[in-house]
Amino acid sequence: MGRRRHTKGRAIDGILLLDKPVGESSNQSLQRVKRLFGARKAGHTGSLDPLASGLLPICFGQATKMSAFLLEAGKRYQVRCQFGVSTDTGDAEGKVTGNDATTQIDEDRLCEVMRGFVGEIMQTPPMYSALRHKGERLYKLAREGIEVEREARPIKIYSLDLISLDGVFAEFDVKCSKGTYVRTLAEDIAAAMGTLAHVVGLRRTSVGPYGAEDMLTIDQLEALAGEGGFPALDQKLKAIDSAVFDRPEVTLNKDCAFYIRRGQPVSVAQAPVAGEVRLYGDNHGFLGVGEVLADGRVAPRRLFSA
Repeated sequence: MGRRRHTKGRAIDGILLLDKPVGESSNQSLQRVKRLFGARKAGHTGSLDPLASGLLPICFGQATKMSAFLLEAGKRYQVRCQFGVSTDTGDAEGKVTGNDATTQIDEDRLCEVMRGFVGEIMQTPPMYSALRHKGERLYKLAREGIEVEREARPIKIYSLDLISLDGVFAEFDVKCSKGTYVRTLAEDIAAAMGTLAHVVGLRRTSVGPYGAEDMLTIDQLEALAGEGGFPALDQKLKAIDSAVFDRPEVTLNKDCAFYIRRGQPVSVAQAPVAGEVRLYGDNHGFLGVGEVLADGRVAPRRLFSA
């Protein structure tokens, strides 16, 4: 008989809202938090570049099953960009590729242009992105000086507001759908203004149902760990179902819960007519996420262990 493999770490479930620091990759932040919690299993939902800071949900244990829903969720950012200068990466980490010394930004004109980007628009992903082309990450090809054709994709800008304008530096707030590249948005706004731009600061302030008010920095987490250990840290975890609080709640009786757990759709009185729902048992225990079918029955989409 083979030797039984022992998995290291604590089996904890929940979601931490981390305030990722600038200068660190999302995976580096994840590993630091995972060690701090002594967690057996953890993953993040949606990378932030090292240049960026802000909300990075960390999912522990069974909450990793929520990753897909948070990846699909809308995001909100505060962005600072510099007009008149472009870089190969679209941000301050790249090499300067263009300089328009004559750039002057009129606030009224900028606001008018920004209004034209609200709603569903087409956006071409940048070369410096994690998308794949024939199995290779685009950013790896870009580093080798290779550029490939990318198809424009539909995204949605829910809101786009100018916060401040100081010479060639502008700060704006954007709420957008998944798949939006804020660096590209800044470049496209600049192009519509007849100039260049790149992002010099980026902070994510919301992901799906989560906002910035509950974020914790790694320094704060380390202080909590020092004062109260694992119990103090665990109190900061959000419940698994909080990731889908924006879906309607459906409570199932014992029989319906039985069939849902076996992958079968069920009829539920007063269920929504369409879309995804949160499923709970008659003891209000969270069962997972379901979806309303065309015939009105509720089918399981993602279930959790009892």
